[in-house]
Amino acid sequence: MAAPGPCSVSAALQEHLRHLTLQDFPCGLGSWNKSRFAARRSPHGGQPGLWADLARQEEDVPLGEESPEALVELLKDQHSPWALPPGCSPQDQLLREVAVLEPKLVHGSNVFQVLRSLRIVDKGVEEVDAGLLQLQQLQELILSANHISRVTSANLPRTLKVLELCCNAVADLQDLCAQPPPELQHLGLGYNRLCGPLQDQCLTAAFWPNLVSLDLSFNNLTDLLGLVSQLSSLEKLRILVLKGNPLALIPTYRGFLVDSLPKLSILDDINVGFDERHQFLGLASQPELMRSEARVVVSVGAMKGVPDPSTLQQLADDSDFPVITYSYCVTYEFVEGEELDDGSSAEVTKIHESLEGATLDADSSAQDAGETKNQQDPAATEKPKACSAKVFVTPGKPWEDTIDYSYRKEHIVKDLMGLKSYLAAGTIVSVVEEKVLSWPVEADPGENIDKNKKAGRRQQKDGAKHPACKDKQKKKKKACEFRSDPPIRKTLGTRKVTLEALLATEELVIALCDFGILITEKPPQPPSVEEKEKSKRKAPVYWRRVKGCSQYR
Repeated sequence: MAAPGPCSVSAALQEHLRHLTLQDFPCGLGSWNKSRFAARRSPHGGQPGLWADLARQEEDVPLGEESPEALVELLKDQHSPWALPPGCSPQDQLLREVAVLEPKLVHGSNVFQVLRSLRIVDKGVEEVDAGLLQLQQLQELILSANHISRVTSANLPRTLKVLELCCNAVADLQDLCAQPPPELQHLGLGYNRLCGPLQDQCLTAAFWPNLVSLDLSFNNLTDLLGLVSQLSSLEKLRILVLKGNPLALIPTYRGFLVDSLPKLSILDDINVGFDERHQFLGLASQPELMRSEARVVVSVGAMKGVPDPSTLQQLADDSDFPVITYSYCVTYEFVEGEELDDGSSAEVTKIHESLEGATLDADSSAQDAGETKNQQDPAATEKPKACSAKVFVTPGKPWEDTIDYSYRKEHIVKDLMGLKSYLAAGTIVSVVEEKVLSWPVEADPGENIDKNKKAGRRQQKDGAKHPACKDKQKKKKKACEFRSDPPIRKTLGTRKVTLEALLATEELVIALCDFGILITEKPPQPPSVEEKEKSKRKAPVYWRRVKGCSQYR
């Protein structure tokens, strides 16, 4: 069984230094460079400087040894067996070069006095321990993609200027703000678990007087007014990243921040220009406009490529019934909230209410449609877990080469956390076919007998005078009323649409859904000669049996 990975920054650092092999060839001291360091003194009696050894590169190198230039080249050549391991930083490359030119500077604990930057990424680190205090010259500490949930500021070197904790599990800033490094200029806390109103004024100049850049992206912050009241005290703040938080979904979010923080240069990786400041001038003095709700507009345009169902429908040669009509709609899931229509879909929910149960189950609907597993996107069956979703349906449209929906619905969501979870998970979009069979309405048999008797008498009297009587009766038979069976609905295709870009301050997401091959009906097989004869003979009987006429049993 493999040994468990390091759980503290100090343990991860020791493991990292071992991978750099600072004491082995071509670094460190050995037979490959011993003459360069044997009994050498600087003119002042101390060790020679780091670059003093370079003056000897052109001197004769003893047999069996390598010049410093050749050893450094072995480290830089990507195809060399001694090349830098993957995932290392420029600081690591510098350390190895120092280990070639002046090995004693990085020998043992001396290496802690040389390190200016430390990068420990995705190493399973859980604790920022006091061992970091040995790095008395450390200015940059990058601990991204680990499992750190708590940072004790007393364990951070006071010389630190950059602290990056992206993609961890930090849920509050209380321990970090107890005694933070006074010279810190960048604090990266993106993709963590910060939520709700930040208590104790943790992001004020009292704790971070020199902060220039702050990354709080993709957390769960919802209190925009409270956050701005703290950030406004950071006089040196120029770069701010808040995208991915629920508060960034508020329509007036960017304008309010731009006007509230006049010294801000970059917001969410977008430069703040003079025109934008002028556009939102005065918005900070109107906090009543900051409604804690988001508005999302969903539009469905046109759909192409649906097979013509009439070409796949096979009926008896002399049978006109049942009359089959088809319509097609698009369904999508959206987090529950208020909806504002433009009038195009006022009755859609009532008409298609029974679709909700059918379209949510992507697997069963795919089976009804005759789809195979390789035709359906596996990701389409996934659904948002952190919020409840509701199915919305466009109006049903008859088949055309291009079915134009022109559908638009505006959703108002006050649950910003739920909306964030929904956007992160994506939505499910489906194409649904509705098939309706209509049959002639048959009158009561007793009533038909009376009508036939009366019609017979009338025909005897008026037959000679009205030779077109029979034709009129035939027309009346054709102009009969119809009854419709319950609609048969099935999902022709289902796809998942990613919406995470809306969390990253994108204003528009355009998705072109390709549902593959849509099979609306089973293709009919050409009938044999015998089947044609049978169908001709039995066609009228078959139709009347469906209608339950006793005289043809």
